[in-house]
Amino acid sequence: MKKISLLILAVSFIFTSCKTGMSQNSDKAWEQADAIIRSITVPEFPDRTFKLEDYGGLGDGTTNNSEAFQKAIAACNSAGGGTVLVSEGKYLTGPIHLKSNVNLHLQEGAEILFSTNKADYLPLVHTSYEGVELMNYSPLIYAKGQKNIAVTGKGILNGQAGNDNWWPWAGKDVYGYQEGDANQNSEGNLPALREMAENNVPVAERKFGVGFYIRPTFFEPFECENVLVEGVTFKNAPFWIMHPLKSENVTINGVSVISHGPNNDGCDPEYSKNVLIKNCLFDTGDDCIAIKSGRNNDGRRVGIPSENIIVEGCEMKDGHGGVVMGSEISAGVRNVFVRNCKMDSPNLDRAIRIKTNTLRGGFVENVYVKDVEVGQVKEAVLRVNTYYGIYGKQEGNFIPKISNIQLENISVENGGKYGLLIKGRESEPVSNIVLKNVTIKNTETPLEIENCKPVQFINTTINGKKY
Repeated sequence: MKKISLLILAVSFIFTSCKTGMSQNSDKAWEQADAIIRSITVPEFPDRTFKLEDYGGLGDGTTNNSEAFQKAIAACNSAGGGTVLVSEGKYLTGPIHLKSNVNLHLQEGAEILFSTNKADYLPLVHTSYEGVELMNYSPLIYAKGQKNIAVTGKGILNGQAGNDNWWPWAGKDVYGYQEGDANQNSEGNLPALREMAENNVPVAERKFGVGFYIRPTFFEPFECENVLVEGVTFKNAPFWIMHPLKSENVTINGVSVISHGPNNDGCDPEYSKNVLIKNCLFDTGDDCIAIKSGRNNDGRRVGIPSENIIVEGCEMKDGHGGVVMGSEISAGVRNVFVRNCKMDSPNLDRAIRIKTNTLRGGFVENVYVKDVEVGQVKEAVLRVNTYYGIYGKQEGNFIPKISNIQLENISVENGGKYGLLIKGRESEPVSNIVLKNVTIKNTETPLEIENCKPVQFINTTINGKKY
């Protein structure tokens, strides 16, 4: 009851702040962020250990350990829960499917090598690709409808993706694609999946996998409760790396993501609620953190906003954006809190980014960013774009609504091309943007703003000029 009441208090405050304006409510907002954190259930596990080697596991780098993982996880789950222990060594395996009350723990020196044989990722499972649900190859680590699950330890999760495995399917020569090869954009692949979604084809009939070119996510808890990822390192991912999907009470703590492949987002909470991402390192080929809620008709079909997302104490290096909302955002995002983070790289495009269009639609409301140090970004400190599009025509009838965005105590040494780059819609201007105690240095164009209600500047300077 205590956790429920804390969450009700947080939500009631946030709705009030929408009406009264955010600059006067900053302290209260962060109190509510703390209340959300206290409401998140972190899984705990019985003191039982199931050693992988006791179920036939061999860390020689060549033996396929799929059966050993399956047996150890099943035994742990059947006993009422505990820890599946992966000792020092290199363990080749197909996908790992977690079950309730199981903590997959990698000792320091343990590395799980995920198979490069596509057949190992069959049978097809219910999953998602860029905000559209489908039946596809299994994610490398997958759990559906489970409760109290974890991946922990100081070991490495190596997806073994590269220019000779998974990445060429993105269709870009820099990732090993050869002209004329089939890829995800070929007829019958992503274009067909998106058409199915627009035509409301049941997910069970959206069958891909063998003969198709749609990459799996790395870690995907789907419709799960009480999820923990702690301490491990992810590298060489096929696609999105951590993808909590329709999940609640997710804690990601002290994780390193070092993966520079196509669409290698670090963490993508989608249709998810009560997510805490803290003390992590993101060095990625795409967005460091990107909060999602479905693409176009599929997002509106599901209709679950992502909400109560807290990011704190993280370091963002390479990536398209530090903390991003969109572009798959059709069901909306609300209540995002970012604090005590560092963002710095010549290859980091933006610090905070919101991207959507009138096919996506959706909304973003109540985004608080505080105590963030930005060393260098290439394009913008804050970019809000309601005209986002890289797939051709992106104009439709779903006008996005962006409101209540506050940046406070932000210092930027090299602001790139723009301090603020905001493009709203004439029929629905971006509203209630507040900058408080913000200093942006060395940006080419301080402000580029269209269709946005007046930004509120409080003790803010850009290139030495007070606004």
